[in-house]
Amino acid sequence: MEDINNSRHQSPDLEKLIQTASFFAGLPEESLELVMSHAVTRVHPANRVILLENDWGGSVYFILEGWVKIRTHNFDGKEVTLNIVGRGEVIGEMAALEEVPRSTDAITLTQTTVSSIPAQDFVSLLESDPIAGVHLAQLMAKRLRQINRRLRLREADSLSRVADTLLFLAEGQGKRTERGVEIPNLPHRELSSISGLARETVTRSLTKLEKKGLIKREDDILCIPSLDSLEQIIS
Repeated sequence: MEDINNSRHQSPDLEKLIQTASFFAGLPEESLELVMSHAVTRVHPANRVILLENDWGGSVYFILEGWVKIRTHNFDGKEVTLNIVGRGEVIGEMAALEEVPRSTDAITLTQTTVSSIPAQDFVSLLESDPIAGVHLAQLMAKRLRQINRRLRLREADSLSRVADTLLFLAEGQGKRTERGVEIPNLPHRELSSISGLARETVTRSLTKLEKKGLIKREDDILCIPSLDSLEQIIS
């Protein structure tokens, strides 16, 4: 794990965070200085635990690059993927706000660069700057809409559910290129967990989507040429 200097004028990663994370958009300079004063940036390899369920939330984390899986376990001990988040997202904010142990794990799926700030600084920012509070409320509303959409599709056919999972990832964290929108070509077990389908069903559905030309898979990248076309197959 590599630490990156937290001085603002020497840290392009923190500058990039402020420029790209919607949470920081429009915040005044004095508020940003509060965030910067104790920020620490680290580079984590894939499959590294960033947050652990039941730990106390001493920090809030902002993702600069990479992908992170948010997971928990059901009563049978089976892993359940609740979300997959990427660049510009914030994680760990709920435990900081409620002052309770964390309710989920957060694990890197790829090499990931993360900036953390003390939970106390995060809460102080929300208390002192109304814009920060509005941005957090918008983030919560977005996540709630995503959950509602996924719940509505629980009774849909498997192809629709896999397509929706890909759209969910692409709309949240996809990278737009000349070829379309690119997301990591995640292991099928991750797509299985987040869609609630068997891994074999996910594999068959991905093959069907690829044959229809709705997705293209190349090594570590899955490309969606047209989000609208993929949306149209959802029943």
